[in-house]
Formats: sequence, C-alpha cells, structure tokens
Amino acid sequence: MRIGLLTEGGYPYANGDSRLWCDRLVRGLEQHEFDLYALSRSAEQEKQGFLRLPPQVRRVRTAALWAPADDGRTYGRRERRRFAGHFKDLAAAVCADGDGFADGLYGLAELAREYGGLYAALRSETAVRALESACRAPGTRRTVHGATVVDHLAFADRLERALRPLLLDWYDEDGLGAVDLCHAAAGGPAALPGLLAKRFCGVPLLVTEYGVQLRAHYLAATDAGLSAPVRALLAAFHGRLAAEVYRQASVITPGNTHARRWQERCGADREKLRTVYPGMEADRFAAVGESADTGDPHTLVWVGRIEPSKDLIALLHAFAEIRKAEPLARLRLFGAPAQSPEAATYLAHCKALAAQLFPDEAEGAHAVGDNPVSFEEIGGPEAPELVDAYAAGGVVVLSSVVEGFPISLVEAMFCGRATVSTDVGAVVEVIGGTGLVVPPRNPRALADACVSLLRDGARRERLGAAARARALELFTVEQNLTAFRGIYLELMSHSPVPRDLVDADGEPLPFAHPAECHVPARWTGAAARPRTPSWAEEPRLVAAGAPPETAKETHP
Repeated sequence: MRIGLLTEGGYPYANGDSRLWCDRLVRGLEQHEFDLYALSRSAEQEKQGFLRLPPQVRRVRTAALWAPADDGRTYGRRERRRFAGHFKDLAAAVCADGDGFADGLYGLAELAREYGGLYAALRSETAVRALESACRAPGTRRTVHGATVVDHLAFADRLERALRPLLLDWYDEDGLGAVDLCHAAAGGPAALPGLLAKRFCGVPLLVTEYGVQLRAHYLAATDAGLSAPVRALLAAFHGRLAAEVYRQASVITPGNTHARRWQERCGADREKLRTVYPGMEADRFAAVGESADTGDPHTLVWVGRIEPSKDLIALLHAFAEIRKAEPLARLRLFGAPAQSPEAATYLAHCKALAAQLFPDEAEGAHAVGDNPVSFEEIGGPEAPELVDAYAAGGVVVLSSVVEGFPISLVEAMFCGRATVSTDVGAVVEVIGGTGLVVPPRNPRALADACVSLLRDGARRERLGAAARARALELFTVEQNLTAFRGIYLELMSHSPVPRDLVDADGEPLPFAHPAECHVPARWTGAAARPRTPSWAEEPRLVAAGAPPETAKETHP
C-alpha cells in the first residue's frame, strides 16, 4: 500500500511536532510505501534538515507555509468574477455561519489549480471589499460586525497564509493522486492537502490528532496580540475548516478522550472516531520499572519542559507546605535546556522564587546536595539520563495548568512510580485510578496529596505497580502500530484501487492489493492503542537532508 503522509511543522524535519511519532509509524509499518508531503513553519526548521529516512519512504515533497507564495500571476475579468463569487461564499460562511464554506474553499482551489494567482487575489481590494460586506451583512456576530478596515486587512493576510496549500502542485496523478491513502498527522493546514486529494483524485483521508489543532489556533491568535474581530474571524475560519476536514475524513483517530470531545463539538461523526493512544517505547524504562528499587522515599521528582504552562510556581509553593509537614522532603526538577528567551526568563523566575522560599538553604546554585530544591538539566554531556531522573524519587509530580497528552506522566508510569497530577487535558484518562489527581492552581491540594504518598510507602508501591501495568497495556508503540495497521487495511478494503501495480516487465502483480472485503464496524472499532514520543527524546539519526535514495522536491 502507498501512503501519503501529510504533516505540518514536523516530520521529516529534525525538529517540530509529531516527528518521532511519525518516524516510528513509518519504520514500524515497513511493509507499506510512504510518500511524505510536509509543510514547514520557518526557515530555521528547514535549516535543521531531515531525520534520516528509512527505505520505505519513496518521496519527500515540501512546501513553506512561512514564505510568500506569489507566482506573479493576476486574473483577467472572467477569473476575477469567479474569484469574487467563491471568496464571497467563503467569507459569508466565516462571518455568519453560512453553508457556503466548502463551495468557496473548493472553488478557490479549482481556480488556483487552473490559473494560479491566488496569492495576489486574496490580498486584493476585491477580497477586502467582499470581506467588509460579509462582516456588515445582517446576521453576523457582534464582534465581527465591528471590524475595521485594518482588521479586514489583517485577517486577509492570515487567511492567505492558511490557504497557501491550495496553490501547491501536489494534486495530480504524479502527486497525491498516486497514493492509496492520505494520512494527515494533524488537523488544520496539514489536512488541507488531503481534502484536495480527495476532491480532485478520490483518495480516502485518515486524520490523526494527538493535539487539538483548533484549540492551538485559538491560543496562538490570543498570544499574537490580534484584535478581537480578527481573532473571531480566525476562530470561525479554523472552526469551519476543522468541520470540513472531519466531514470528509473516512476515519478520525483522536489521541485521547479530551481531543475526541473537541472533535465531536466541531461536528465530527462519532461513527468515524477511533481513539488511538500515542505509543511510546517502554523498553527504555524497563530496567527501572522492573527493579525492586522504588527510589528515594523522601524525594519528589518533576520532569518536563520548563515553561509557564507547567506551573512550577504553584509546585514550589506547594513544596514549601510539604517541607513543613515532612522536613526531609526534597524536590528535584529535571528539565530540557531552555530553547527560547521566554523559557530562560521563566526558569530564572522559578530559581529566584525557590531561593526566596528557602532562604537558609539556597546556597549552591540549586545543585543537588543540602538544598531541598534542585534544578537539573537533561540532555547535556554530564546531565542525568531521562530514565535516571524518574528513578531518583519515590513520587513523580505533574503540576500543569495546560496539558494535552501527558507524555512525562506515561514515562513515570512505565517506571512504576506513584504520581500526583493536576486534573488537566487527558491526565485523568491516562492515570485511570493509578495515581492521585488534584485541581490545577491549588498548591494546598497538591501538597496534601504529595504528603500522603510520602508517608505511605506501601501505597506508593501499589500505585506504581498498577500504573506500570496500565501503561504497558495501553501506551506502547506496538499497540499504536497494530491499530494503524488495521485501520489502513480497513480503509483500503472500502476504497477503489486508484492504479494497477506492475512488475519490472510491466506485467500486473497478482495479490498486490488487499482483498475487497467489508468488516463490520463492531469488530473494526475494537480498542486501538498506540504510542507517543518522549518529550525529551532527541531525534534519531539526524541528517542535513534526505538520504540519497529518497527523492526530495521542494515547493517555494
């Protein structure tokens, strides 16, 4: 089977989202061929190069979402009329929840396929005037109704960026039309080429979301400092796009119930949804998980990326209360090196707070020793290994206020550690009763839960054993690969074969395609469990580009 794997800001680039999950998927399903269609987010990401790709990757085609896609073409009178009609449908649906979003989107895609020129058209006066009319039409939202010309221009700019995949030359028999199945590794822009491949070539679409892309767009619009009307327009556009992706997808695989609820809220058909947990490599944690050593009974361990969403401030305040109840308690915080000025600033703020909360013990620059709080890096030449970090304590703590799928929590479960976590994202679903869960932003509750486990070694051991058993059952790579192997075959059994496979002499290959069969949904919907990359795992076999056997095509 030939799979078109669609990504945005991730695989096969050496850094970015879902790169390790996609790499494990491609390597684990080596009986299939993969064509990679990757949208990059920045010049820095492209500069880092690719992971070294296995031989089953036959082609890599890339396109830059961050670079202007101006092909220098402009429309004549007839094409301008077509553009105005399609853009009017799309704008009306975005502004007033109309029914013309799909017609407008595919109309623009067909126009771009025939004539190009979409970059200039989306930034033209025609587009801005159509958007202004749609915003002021009866029935529009109050926030959108008050948009100014500046807001219209800002939204038109963002919309042009989001629709850049429409201009790509991927949608023909030499591109996505040659694959048996499109698998989008995320929603949003990553799935847009899959929509067009289905529209133009009839290729079935599978969508996997291990994070909630729509929610990420909401947060990004807020952080970008955009005005309320622009944020409302962007939210409506991405909501409409998500709904169309879910409508056209043959199967949707959320990574947890939290993501599944978002998808259902956006209109996803429950019959199409199959929860497939991210798969992680359990073997690397086996030595700790199977060991009789349960770690220092007085030590709490936190592992993750040091950033505001992890709420280390609340954890430090909670630890101050823990020290009052348990004077021998220690807190070891293991984090990856800061990757941005914001992360470095937050780390400095946390260290300053620790020094303020423990003034008599703050000497030693927070090194492991007499100081009850230590900040330690993972990933450096002399830094501890990730497995050793989890092995260092008897209790692992997660204090986040925002979390999708809690990878560090699953790693702690593989290590057989008792956990205390905040109730965010998919935490409760992952823990499943094998750890303690408290409300977020509540240092008192976090402290009480930690103290209860520090004082009860037998309970820690029971919870740790139960957590490891649950993780081995649900969150391994093998479970993930098994799920997608079955979904691929099921989708192909329901879809017509788009091409004939032949041997070197041009003769048809017998049994080259899976049998055309129908498996009842009650069987195919059985529990499917997969895997997730470690938050701190380094890309394997990073190369400056694709290997010699892989064809790389780059779109400007």
